[in-house]
Amino acid sequence: MINIQMVDLKSQYQKIKQEVDIEIEKVISNTAFINGSIVKEFQNNLAEYLDAKHVITCGNGTDALQIAMMALDLKPGDEVITSNFTFIATVEAIAVLGLKPVLVDVYKDTYNIDIEAIEKAITPKTKAIVPVHLFGQSADMEAIIEIAKKHKLKIIEDVAQATGGEYTFSNGETKKVGTIGDIGCTSFFPSKNLGCFGDGGAIFTNSDELAESLSSIVNHGMKVRYYHDKIGVNSRLDSIQAAILNVKLKSLDTYNNARIEAADFYDKAFKNCEKLITPFRSKNTKHIFHQYTLVTKNIDRPKMQEFLKEKGIPAMIYYPVPLHKQKAYESYGLSELSFPITEELCKTVISLPMHTEMDNEQLEYITKSVLEFTEK
Repeated sequence: MINIQMVDLKSQYQKIKQEVDIEIEKVISNTAFINGSIVKEFQNNLAEYLDAKHVITCGNGTDALQIAMMALDLKPGDEVITSNFTFIATVEAIAVLGLKPVLVDVYKDTYNIDIEAIEKAITPKTKAIVPVHLFGQSADMEAIIEIAKKHKLKIIEDVAQATGGEYTFSNGETKKVGTIGDIGCTSFFPSKNLGCFGDGGAIFTNSDELAESLSSIVNHGMKVRYYHDKIGVNSRLDSIQAAILNVKLKSLDTYNNARIEAADFYDKAFKNCEKLITPFRSKNTKHIFHQYTLVTKNIDRPKMQEFLKEKGIPAMIYYPVPLHKQKAYESYGLSELSFPITEELCKTVISLPMHTEMDNEQLEYITKSVLEFTEK
């Protein structure tokens, strides 16, 4: 059995090495390293895959969120509602623009943003909602759309952990996450379901007007070279990363299905373990398992993590500290607010290895080791 990794990018690369190497060599040979034709080709291919009208690539997922808010013309002091249980980038993009992050709690089963909590958090200053499709499962987008329409709010989907995931509406219509709100934002960080070999990100929209603004902002606010109509940023996906992503996009559904199969194995193994709660799967979503995250009950989590480490099994905590307790955000007065579910999850969750190259031997070893600890 090979060494167990949280994400085995090396084995994944070996399967596509020949095609990836050829595509990288093409970019190097034609020397169009920035905004080469391969970038446009990848944007078009991803748009087709998502059934989105426009895809605009950028430097990383955090930039994608910031650029989305800039395109929506949000102003300092405007309030943006998002989940308290997520990676820091979601709230960081809000704060860096001088906007006010308004955090709300999550559901204890899906870990996604609580719809009732959104409604309660809305004020006259609220301008947008940022639902995070955490760990690969869609937030309740139909309910979020209803709230946004009622209060005339914009929706920016954080799809960094869920590219290729799906949400089915009550009328039976299914859409890829990131194409449901006004703007979708994703990351191509190497460990993501669709990851490059460095940093990268993308923004999705079905609005021609927003697409024009987004395309300008990512490139210094230019439409025509050296004519700057907007205040922009320098955030572009380089051609080598686009070439790699173009290859990997062909296998994205295969990659996601491999993760689902690994999650099925985990679920079955832990089904009767009273000390572990396996991830909940909403009936109207396709959960693509960027992470496989358990909730522990009556378990010494640090000891469990150390036990698994001694067995050669990495296990991570996503996330150990809720956003409202982070020192960087003390000035927003969040630390005294109550977020009981987020706080409990931060104390009890643990994520097991999850990637596209897992085999039954690895899965059996991991699950047996976890159960061995729970039976102590």
